[in-house]
Amino acid sequence: MLGFITIRHHQLLSLLRPGLWISRLSGLCAQPRPRPMANSSSSWELPLVAVCQVTSTPDKQQNFKTCAELVREAARLGACLAFLPEAFDYIARDSAESLRLSEPLSGNLLGEYTQLARECGIWLSLGGFHERGQDWEQTQKIYNCHVLLNSKGSIVATYRKTHLCDIEIPGQEPMRESNSTLPGPSLESPVSTPAGKIGLAVCYDMRFPELSLALAQAGAEILTYPSAFGSVTGPAHWEVLLRARAIETQCYVVAAAQCGRHHEKRASYGHSMVVDPWGTVVARCSEGPGLCLARIDLNFLQKLRQHLPVFQHRRPDLYGNLGHPQS
Repeated sequence: MLGFITIRHHQLLSLLRPGLWISRLSGLCAQPRPRPMANSSSSWELPLVAVCQVTSTPDKQQNFKTCAELVREAARLGACLAFLPEAFDYIARDSAESLRLSEPLSGNLLGEYTQLARECGIWLSLGGFHERGQDWEQTQKIYNCHVLLNSKGSIVATYRKTHLCDIEIPGQEPMRESNSTLPGPSLESPVSTPAGKIGLAVCYDMRFPELSLALAQAGAEILTYPSAFGSVTGPAHWEVLLRARAIETQCYVVAAAQCGRHHEKRASYGHSMVVDPWGTVVARCSEGPGLCLARIDLNFLQKLRQHLPVFQHRRPDLYGNLGHPQS
């Protein structure tokens, strides 16, 4: 059931466009804070994006059924682009199972998603596919691959996660992503979509601001961090990192997340969200699988960059071109 859209005014400064949270049982509106600049665009003329929150398990077909249901709902509501989280395809119990379940980009599962994109006429950000690359036979390791499909089902970009999550946090299951996964060799240039130019990243990448700065300097207007944050790091770091990345790059940040218990060994924090370039959370998901919606206002983004021109004020003479690849 869809929650009501509310519009609030803050003096005469801004027309708010709150996001929506849609679960299988009920919906509620996000409560955004006022933004500092007026915007003349009608909210209904702005591109609508959907952020999907799921609880992946080792059952790939059940995961696809859940994701497809959310994508079809996003398309029905008018979204031009739907974002799925890291490991949307599956979350395995261990490295051996993860490797066994992996597929190449030409495999059956991605074929189902290309058909889904065509059927719904919607772009899909597939936030972290367990990819058997061309070096699978030699390495027996996979890539954590962010795949972007257009509305015709064609792959328009692939980004292989460059920062692997090898961490031990007290109270949270240890992560050893490098046991089964190879780091990607490069960043992907921002891609033009119906919602704006998207810079691709994955989960742990958000802890490295150099990556977000590189994407912003290359023209990104939207940064996306599909994720599977844990139950300890999530409450402490999730929102503050996403808002920081939005503020420092003056980009929209879209973060689709895994939520809930995947199996006996692992659980995820959830709280998928969209953050605008001012750092305001304009849409967020609550508990459980579902989706939230947000409109992308590039006119607001451009005005903010004009009024607060931080990229013109950078001092590479003091600290180098942070985010620029070394020549």
